[in-house]
Order: sequence, then C-alpha cells, then structure tokens
Amino acid sequence: MCYKLFKILVIISISLFGYTSSSQEIPPINIFSTEIYGAENQNWAISQGTNKFIYVANNEGLLEYNGANWQLYATPNETIMRSVKSFEDKIYTGFYMDFGYWKRNDFGLLEYASIVKEQKIKMLQDEQIWEIFELDGYIIFKSLERIYLFNLKTNTIKIINAERKILKLSIVDGIIYFQENTKGIYRIENGVPKLVSDDVILKENKVVDIFLKDQKLLFLTQKNGFFFLENNQIKPWKIPSNNFLLDKTIYSANHLKNGSIVIGTISDGLIYLTKEGKLNYQVTQALGLSNNTVLSIFEDLDSNIWLGLDNGINTINLTSPFKLYEKKNNFWGTIYASIVFNDYLYLGTNQGLYYRKKDTEDTFQFVNNTQGQVWDLEEIDNTLFCSHDSGTFIVKNKDAQLIEGVEGTWGVKKITNTTILQGNYDGLYVLEKVGSSWKLRNKIKGFYNSSKYFILEKDNKIFVNHEYNGVFKLEVDKDFTKVLKVNKDESVEKGIHSSLIKYHKDIFYSSKKGVFRYDVAKNKFKLDTIYSKLIPQDKFLSAKLLFDKMSNKLWSFTKEDIRYFTPGKLSSKPSLEIIPIKGSVHKGASGYENIIYLSDKKYLIGTSDGYLIVNLNNIKEPNTFKVSINKVFNHEFDAPKSRLSLSKSDTFKSYKNNFEFFYSVPNYNKTSSIKYQYQLDGLNEKWSKLSNSSSLLFENLPHGDYIFKVRASIDNKLSNNVAEYSFKIDKPWYVNNFMVTLYIFLFIYLAYLVNDLHRKYYRNQREKLLEKAQKELELQELESSQKIIKLNNEKLRNDIEGKNRELATSTMSIIRKNEFLSSIKTELVSGGKENLNKVVKIIDKNLNNTDDWKMFQEAFNNADKKFLDKIKSKHPELTPNDLRLCAYLRLNLSSKEIAPLLNISPRSVEVKRYRLRKKMNLPHDENLTSYIIEV
Repeated sequence: MCYKLFKILVIISISLFGYTSSSQEIPPINIFSTEIYGAENQNWAISQGTNKFIYVANNEGLLEYNGANWQLYATPNETIMRSVKSFEDKIYTGFYMDFGYWKRNDFGLLEYASIVKEQKIKMLQDEQIWEIFELDGYIIFKSLERIYLFNLKTNTIKIINAERKILKLSIVDGIIYFQENTKGIYRIENGVPKLVSDDVILKENKVVDIFLKDQKLLFLTQKNGFFFLENNQIKPWKIPSNNFLLDKTIYSANHLKNGSIVIGTISDGLIYLTKEGKLNYQVTQALGLSNNTVLSIFEDLDSNIWLGLDNGINTINLTSPFKLYEKKNNFWGTIYASIVFNDYLYLGTNQGLYYRKKDTEDTFQFVNNTQGQVWDLEEIDNTLFCSHDSGTFIVKNKDAQLIEGVEGTWGVKKITNTTILQGNYDGLYVLEKVGSSWKLRNKIKGFYNSSKYFILEKDNKIFVNHEYNGVFKLEVDKDFTKVLKVNKDESVEKGIHSSLIKYHKDIFYSSKKGVFRYDVAKNKFKLDTIYSKLIPQDKFLSAKLLFDKMSNKLWSFTKEDIRYFTPGKLSSKPSLEIIPIKGSVHKGASGYENIIYLSDKKYLIGTSDGYLIVNLNNIKEPNTFKVSINKVFNHEFDAPKSRLSLSKSDTFKSYKNNFEFFYSVPNYNKTSSIKYQYQLDGLNEKWSKLSNSSSLLFENLPHGDYIFKVRASIDNKLSNNVAEYSFKIDKPWYVNNFMVTLYIFLFIYLAYLVNDLHRKYYRNQREKLLEKAQKELELQELESSQKIIKLNNEKLRNDIEGKNRELATSTMSIIRKNEFLSSIKTELVSGGKENLNKVVKIIDKNLNNTDDWKMFQEAFNNADKKFLDKIKSKHPELTPNDLRLCAYLRLNLSSKEIAPLLNISPRSVEVKRYRLRKKMNLPHDENLTSYIIEV
C-alpha cells in the first residue's frame, strides 16, 4: 500500500514537473526537416569537420551541411548509415557490412574508399558499425560483435572480438571503455580487453554513455539513471533530477565542455542537466523540438547542440544570449504588451491578459474577464491599467474590473492624482478616481480622431499622432472637457507604423523617414540625425520607439537587429548599441513591438508566438569565421551543367561562358543574420550589395580573365577571409589572334577598296557634275544666244521696217516729185516752146539726176543688204539699170509706179521687164516679180 502510494506521488510530482517544464524559456532551435535536408527521417550520428561543416549519418547516407545547403551522399551499398566521425581531412563512416572514409576531390565532392575492401576484412554476417572514435592515431569502429582498430600511420587493422554483444563504447580520459552485454564494463589496454567492473547494475542495465566526473567514472544507464564507480563499487549519483529521470528511457547523451550533461530520450525529448545534476530545462516537441526521440547528440566547436532525431535534425544554440518562450499548445496569440507589476509578469495578447509569478517557470494563468485584444499595460500610482478593445480594466492579480463607459482604449496617461487621460478609438476621455474606484468622467469634446499615441504637456496641451492623418496639437480647457484649438502639424509627414513618444524632456516623432525632435521655440519638429540611427531606412520594420524607465533606454526594432540608446556618460550625446538578431526571431505585430526590463540586464520582448528573453550580459562579438566556395558549375546555353575543380584555375571555350557559384559560412546560430557580397574582377571592380543568397549565376560572360571573390557578413561583421576562384574564358574563334590579324588586313584592304571606290565615285560624280554644269552652261549660253539673236532679229526687223518705211517714203517722194515735175513739164510744153525751153532743160536735168537713185540704193541696201549681191551672183550679165529695176520689183512696185522712177513710160517699163526676163532665162510661166522677191 505504501509502495503504491509512493508511486502515485512520484507520478503526480513528475506530471506536475513535466507540466511546468512545458512553459520553459529555451535557447533558439534551428529546425531541419526531411524536406530541407533531402533524406530519410532517422539520423544516427553527427560529427563536425575541421572546416566546421556538419556530417550526419542518415538512413539514406551521409549528409553534409555547410551552413547554407545540405548535400546527400548515398550509402555505397544502399543501406542505413549508422555512424560518422570526422578526423583531419577524412570523414569516416560505418554501415551494414562495410566501413571506410570519404575524402574531398578537386571538385568539392566527397568520394568513398572502403577500408573493408582495402584491408580485405571478412565481416560477420549482418554486422553493422554503430560507433566510430579517434584515439592516438587510431580510428576505432565498433559493431555489436567487434571492435576494429585502424592504424592511420600503417594502414593496418586490428580486430577485438567479444563473446557477447558490445552495447556501448566510450573514450574517457584517453582510455577505451565498452560494455559487454551481461558481463560488465571493460577497458582496452595494449590492445587487450580488461574487466573494469562486473557489478550487477552494469551487467543488467544498458549503459548509454560513460563520463569522467570528479575523477571518477560516471555511468548513465538507459532506465535507472547515473552511477559512480568508486573504490571498485557502483554507487548511485544522488542528484535532484533522479526522480525526474525515473520514468524516462534514455537513448543518447553527451558530456558538454562546460560540464553539463545533455540527455536524449526515446519519447521525452531533450533533457539538460547542470554539472551538479540539477534539471535546467527539458525541450520537447511541445516547445519546438521536431521529434521527442533523440537518437544522437553532438556538441560542435561553437557549443551548439546538434540533435539527430527519429524525424529530423535540430540545432540548439546553447550559448545564445536569447531564450524563447513559444506557446505551442493552447496558443494564446501575439503579445502586444507586457509589464512586471507587484512581482508578477503580465502578458497582454490578442486573446486576453495572462500572468504568472516573476522569475518562476509556473504556467501562465488567464486573468478573468479579459478575453479579447489587449493593447497596453500601464502602472499609475501602484494601480495596473489594462487598455483593451473592450475598454479600460483595473487589474488585481487574476481578476480585472472593467471601467464602464466606452469601448476601445489605446492607453492611459496621468493628469493628476485623481484624473487620468485616456486615448480611445474615437478621441480622448478623462477617468476620475472616486473614493477607491475609477470611473469615466467625460469625453473631451471637439476632437474625434483615434488617439493611439498621445502626450500630455503643460498648459493643457496635448500632442496626438494618427498614422493616416498626421500629428495634431490640441489646446484644451483647464477642466479637460473640450478642445479649444486644433492645429495640424505640417513639419512632419504622416506614416504607417509611426509613433509619438516623450523621452526625458523631449517629444520625438518617428516614421520611416527618421526620428524628429520637437523644437518648442519654433513650434515644429526637426529631423534628429543622431536618434534617426534607431530607424535605418534600409532595415525598416517599424517606427515605434519604446522608452524603458527601469533601464533608461530608448529601444527600436529593425529587420536585422534590436537597437537602443542610453544617455552618454561624459557628454550629452547618447550611445547607440545594436543587438544583432534576425527580424524573423523577434517578429511581432508591426507597430506594436514591446520590451520590458526584467532584472540584471535581462529583457522580455513580445513576439507573434510567445516571447523572447535577451540577456545583455551574454551579448558577445561574433567569433571569427571564414567563407568558402563549395561548388562551381559551368555550362553552355541550354546544356547540362558540369562541376568544376576547386583546386585549380581553368580555361574555358567562349561558348561555355555561364558560371554558377555556391558558397557558405558554417554558422549555425538561428538568431544570426548571414549575408554575402561578391566581386567579379574582370567584369566589375565594386563589391555588390549584401544579399541573403548563397549562390550566384553569371550568364554570357565575355572573354577575358576573371577572379570571382566572395565574403560574408554575420551580424554586421565581415568574414576574416575572401574566398576566390580564378578562371579564364577564351576568345571566340572569330576574335582569336589569327582572325584579328586577318581582320586587320581585310580592314586595310576594305579601307583601301572603299577609299578607291570612294575616289572613283566622287571623281565620276565630279565629272558628271562638271558635264552637267557644262551642259547647263552651254544651254544657258544657247538660251542667251537665242535671246540675243531674237533681240537682234527683233532689232533687225525693226531696222528693216524702219528702212522700208524710209525707202517707201523716199520712193514715194521721188514718185511724187517726178509726177510733179512731169505735170509741170506737160503744162509748160503746152504753154509754148519759146519761153520755156530753158525751164524744160532744167526739169529734165532733175528728172535724170542719179542722186535720187544713189539715195534709194543706199536705203535699199540697208533694208536688204544681200539682195543685190545675190542677184548679181546669179545673173552677172545684169546692168545697173537692170539691177535698179530688180530693186523696184523687189519692193513689189507696179510698172505704173516704176515708170516715174525711171522717168519712162509704163510701156517702156514693160519692155524692160521683158528684156530682164530674157537675161534671167526665166520660163514663160514664171512670174518675174515673185522670182525676184524669193531670191
């Protein structure tokens, strides 16, 4: 009965302990699922290389992790890989019926070599290698039946056989210990097993691991806890966690460098014990572990704890200054506000208000009546006010009393000992203390904007910030009943996630564009370049500033860190401190970030699925680290990729001008922000911007010599090396030296040919132009000549017409004169001969005067210069009188008109005409006058 009661009490205590432990604050955990690492579920062993790469023995083969990418190397015989150990430049592995080592080739890939085949070892049927160790130049491979000692210098193998199954092998203080089933613990001396203890406890209990504690051997059993070997006797290690371990089945363990012990269980996750054996914390699937069965535990060079789980791989950042509280079960939402009040820690979430005793691991309890959204928690005169979607609550331990009157409260500020200013969804209200209780007194009329951020100043002035409307400056009456004046501040722009805060005596407005300080004298905000460092634009997450009165720090949150200002010690200039942490770790509701001081530089930060504890005492500079290029691929367009050697530079054909680089830093801290930047000498001389990507593809690179360089940045600290890879791209065939020479000659020839053609062309053009110009000139001259001829002809015609007129006039004058003289002569003849003989003689003389003919001939020649010459040439026998008659006929004069001119009768003219025809030998039917006119 007593035993049953004791067992019940133990179970109850364990249950309570386990329930409490489900609310622990634990270090950050990196989760690697099967989808991420690309292999099977179970992971049996973990090791780390000199390059800090992690190696895991997985059901499917050997996993390699370089900090950025996982690489799987399948087990050569397609069996489960059970063990792995990295030593120097080789990775030793063991699996079904084989063991050996992997070595990296020039291409960065691991290649396997079988020691079993090299040494021609005949393994036992179904034998598997479960553990691998290194000691004094030997690699030790352990199966359930044998221990293989491989000498690294001589490459020889020694085999130690066991009568029973070898359950566990450990190296403690340079000595190999192993447990043989039902026989006890042995150690190896000079290559021979020697019994250490055959105590019944060691014979009947499976030993999970063996440690050295206080210069004594410490055995951890699978189901019965720890035992010491002291004076050849086995004694239990009496520690506070014995009862807790009582019902746990332990599968793996590791003795850490700091003396603590980490235990992996079959179904209860990870248990962390201090070096005194006290339970520090337990991490289970409910607290973030991928699986509750821990098959292997490994501590890396940076004191991170790697867990090979029954389903997945996890890394616990044991030395991180951050601890996380994640509520996986009964999730109560994002934390919007937190406060320590009367030794209790209160958390306000979108589900309500929770509390627990400060500095304990008690489960958080719900504060009654607070279901819904909590916006703010504020202590005023030892009273805790909870600003809530339902209104304002007065909180007392686990109970909360709502102040009736108005819903939707953002926050509260003290006016006097009996009045409080309250910011609500629809403006500002006043609460008043009546007796021992608070009541809603009135709304401040005249302002109806949502008042999330507000500051009460002297002279009844209130600053209110609205994210979508900007900053308002209000003047209210002395009783805080109505707004007398509203001014919109135009010196700052409205902004999403902006905030308004009073820090010491200054008012600060913050937005994505920086932090602005209010200038009282000028009544406007001015950009403060020093405080704007709290909100760098390239890392902007939220512009909310938080003032923690307990630590006198002004906080802000960015995508890559948490920042705070503390007052300067020797000057008025504040000191900026930066806590590097990825935004995904501290991410909460944007614009509602919150942080509170706990104790001794410890702070609580509310997140979207719990909270984060940061201990500033543990903030350290990042360790030195190196970046490495792990893979380089080359390919031509639309062709398969080929992996390149990492140990030597190479020259590539011009069409193989696409290169892809993979690089990484073996940093396994979940909270660290790892970024890379590159430079490609030969293409550009500047470093690229920092990027999260751990690979880079260059396409269609031109020919030339290149050096690819990459460096990393962890938490704003650069790697202490620059990884490089050199390569060269040949010139394409059409630009090689021969072709370039040929191009030069062709160019010269073409230049000469073009020049020659150019000259010929322009010569022809010039000749054509000259010919055209000549023709145009000739045409112009012809036109001018024709114009001149035309003018001359016109002039001649005018002269001829004038001469003809003169000739006609002269002729007519002669005719009239002769007619006149003839008439006179006739009259005189009829008058008598005696007295008139003398007059008649004078008249005859005038009628026969040749002067008139000479004048006529001159006029006729002027009118028709060539006629007389032509007629003379054709008829040389003509006399002057004949020519005279021809001239008169040329003028188309009749015989009657010619008679007076010749001073003969018309009949005589006809005779002359007849004689002239005969001299000219004209036919009878041809007209004489027409002939003469046509000459």
